[in-house]
Formats: sequence, structure tokens, C-alpha cells
Amino acid sequence: MSWISRKGANHYHIYVQGIRSMKQRNEQIQQELLLQTQQQNLSAQQVIAIRLTELSLEALEQRVENECMENPWLEKESLPTEDIPLSGERDETDGDEGGWDNAGGVDDMKKDYRTEDDIPEYLLQTRNDPEVNDQMEIGETQTFYDMLMSQVGEYNLTEHEQKLVEYLVGSLDDNGFLKKELWQLADEMEIYHAVNTSEEEMEKALKVLQQFDPPGVGARSLQECLLIQVRRDKDNPLRAQLIQVLEESYDDFIHKHWERIQRRMKLSKTQVEALQREIMKLNPRPGSAAHETEAHGSILIRPDFFVETDAEGHITMTLNQGNLPDLVVSPDAREKLKRYEREKDNITRAEMEDMRFTRSYVERGQIFINALAMRRESMTRTMEAIIRLQRPFFIEGDETLLKPMILEDVARLSGISISVVSRVCNSKYVQTSFGTYPLKWFFTHKAVQAQGGEVSNRKLMITLKKIIESEDTQNPLNDEQLVQMMEEKGYSMARRTIAKYREQMGIPPARLRKH
Repeated sequence: MSWISRKGANHYHIYVQGIRSMKQRNEQIQQELLLQTQQQNLSAQQVIAIRLTELSLEALEQRVENECMENPWLEKESLPTEDIPLSGERDETDGDEGGWDNAGGVDDMKKDYRTEDDIPEYLLQTRNDPEVNDQMEIGETQTFYDMLMSQVGEYNLTEHEQKLVEYLVGSLDDNGFLKKELWQLADEMEIYHAVNTSEEEMEKALKVLQQFDPPGVGARSLQECLLIQVRRDKDNPLRAQLIQVLEESYDDFIHKHWERIQRRMKLSKTQVEALQREIMKLNPRPGSAAHETEAHGSILIRPDFFVETDAEGHITMTLNQGNLPDLVVSPDAREKLKRYEREKDNITRAEMEDMRFTRSYVERGQIFINALAMRRESMTRTMEAIIRLQRPFFIEGDETLLKPMILEDVARLSGISISVVSRVCNSKYVQTSFGTYPLKWFFTHKAVQAQGGEVSNRKLMITLKKIIESEDTQNPLNDEQLVQMMEEKGYSMARRTIAKYREQMGIPPARLRKH
């Protein structure tokens, strides 16, 4: 009898252990599912945040407006608020004198001045004053050609390769397309410019040009233009399908035969609509916008950042929020979901569908709000890093004080990936006490060592320009003499480097400078 009892007890113990094991396994599965959901949401937020980061302030405002229209449970807060505090007030580190702040609010910054007349102009141009337009007019227009030529130096090219890329830039039409055949351009280089090249070399040079901004420049057809833009957007979850449409179904695409594309690719109606929306975002004429601004003689921009420097070297930075509203997920939607959860055993099928619909849009709204916060954080940390790396310029406004700086430097200091830093710096502007500049302007390469310190190529070019401007116009300095003059100032440079910098600044050789 005791043996039977022991056997029964053992069976009971095994049964209990089995129940516990199953319970633990179910809890583990639930935790894994929760973690997967969180990772999926994070991935969605990251993708959206990256795409929002690429947008200009005007495009972002429109994107937010569209999202509010599409999501019934995403609401704008009724009361406007001051600019969101970004990171509080902080001093610079790394032993630099002085410091700089992230503005907690524009109104707080205005209080630092005695009268309104003392307030810097940019502080009066904020979204807190709807009467004021925050666009800035830049009178000296940079042409489309100049914009492309300024990017040539960002690539590690030989002198020969640089000549090919520059010739391609000069061969583009107003829309940014290359209409001539590469073999024709190779012949022109050889006949008119005494540069021996081949169609293969021109093809390689074109691949470099097609990496320039705006995306799509250097394309030989509309199809290639769109493909260049899609391939560069590596964070787009629909990238592979978009490439498939443009490569395998381009004829149907241009004739708007989407029903054929849908059948061929076995897509749902929702998927087709998503692809159509993405393609509508592409620019079929990447050079046209730049030429429109040239025709008007000025460029209207909206600074993405405001940086103010006072007499004591204290730097204040503010992220321009424009007319962006503060977004919230509707409290009514959250309350509805709570009620459905409490009554889930008694709800009807229609109520179940409504619950799923509400939950999907609540999650979408929260992901979008979080993505906007991630964009603000990425923008802020990138600008913080640029200010710290280029602090002497922001104090003095002297271009020669710019230090050699590349994307990796900003990424390392900000703790953000290089790809995100690149997106932040693309087509973004900062208004400073000394003028308004594109963020790309602050990036310079290390050229040579002078007296034991690093020197930016920007400083060398400015020094070279000043020497030429002060020369005797009756006896202008040739490149060999310019080499000697630069050496006297402590800069050791090769003659071909002098010639390259001179050409980049649009300064002709000595024989053409003689008056």
C-alpha cells in the first residue's frame, strides 16, 4: 500500500512538474512574442524616423498634415507649446572654454534681452509668431553647375578622373540628365581637350557623378533616374519591389497598367497603392528645382537650426520646429480599447473588428510620434557635434578656422550612425550670427600638415585666393611661384594641387590673369 502511495505521489509530482514546465514555456513564448513585437515596432520607428530625417522642414510639415488626415486617432494638441526642450542646458566638454546651450524655448531666450530691438532677428522668426515667415532669402544663387562641382572634391579621385567627372557635369541638361552618348563625350575630351580616355573610363566617371545630390542626377533616361533614387534609399522596406517594378515592368508602369503589375508580382491592392505612393515621391527632373531658383535670382530656404553666439563666446542652438504641431494619440481611442479589453468576452463581431481597426491606428500613431522624436534627437545631436568640432568658426565666423571634419567625426561624437548623420546634413541649413550655411559646408578634408597641425583644404584655398588677389596684375604669379608663396606661409603643396584648387575656385592661369 505504501509502495502504491509512493508511486501515486511520484506520478503526481511528475504531473505538477509538467504543468509548471508548460506554464514556464508559455510565459517564455509570450515574452519572446512581446520582444519580437517590440523589435518590429522599433524597426518601423527607425525606418520612419530615417525617412522623416531626410525631409526639409516644409516637406515634414506636409508629411505630418497627411498623417493626421489618414489616421483618425492621431490628433494635434489644441494648445500651442513653445519649442520642445531638446537636451536641457549643457556646457561644452573636452576642455573648451565657454559653453553652449540647447534652447529650452524661444521665449526664454528672448527674455535675455532688454528690449525687442536688442533681440536677434532669427529669434523673432519662429513658429510662435504666425505672422512671421521663417524663410530666409539667399541673394547670391549657387547655380546647379556650381552645386555639382562643389561635390567633386568629396570623392577620392585622381586628376584624370576629376577632369572626366567635371566634363560630365558640364554636359548635363537643365533637368540633370546626360543626353549624349559616352563614346561621343570620350571623343570630345580627346579632340577638344587633349585628354585621352575611353568609353569605359567615362562610364566609371558617370557612376561617381550618379552618387551626387540631388539623387537621380547624371541619369541617361527617366528609368535610370528613378532607379538611382530607389537604390540609394536602402532603408525603404519597399525598395526591392520598387526596383522590380522599374526594371521588369517599366513599360507597364509608364502606361499606368498597374493591374498587370499587380498580377505579375502577385500583389494585393494595398501593396500596389503603397508602391504607387512611393513612386510619386521620386523626382523625375532632379535638376529642374535648382534651375528654377537660378531663374528667380535667389534661393528661399528655411533654416533647420538657429545658432547664436554672444560676446562672451556662449553658443546657443535651437532646432527650428516651424509650424509643426504637437501630436497625441486620442485619449478616446485608448479608452475605447480599455473598454473592449474589459468586455472582450461579450463583444460582438462588429465590435471586434472596430477594436482591431482602432488598435492598428493607435499603434501607427504612436510609432509616428516616436519617429518624430527620434528625428528631433538625431538632428539635435548632429548639430551639437558639428558645433563642438567647429567651435572656433561659430565664435569668430572666420572660414579659415574650420577644422578638417568628415562624416565619421560627427558620427563618432554624436553617437549616431554615419548614414543617419549623412541624411541629417543633406539639404539642411543653419542660420548663424555670421550668415546662413548648408550643413555640408562645414565638412572639409585634411589637406596637408603645416607646422605640426592639421589644415583643412578650405583654409588652403582661402590663403591661395588671398595671395592671388594681392598679386601684381601686370605680372601675375604662375603656379610654381604660388607654390613658393604658400611655402613661405608654412604650407607645402605640389604644383598640381595649386592648379586644382585654383580651378575649383574658378581662377584662371597666370597668362589669363594679366591686365
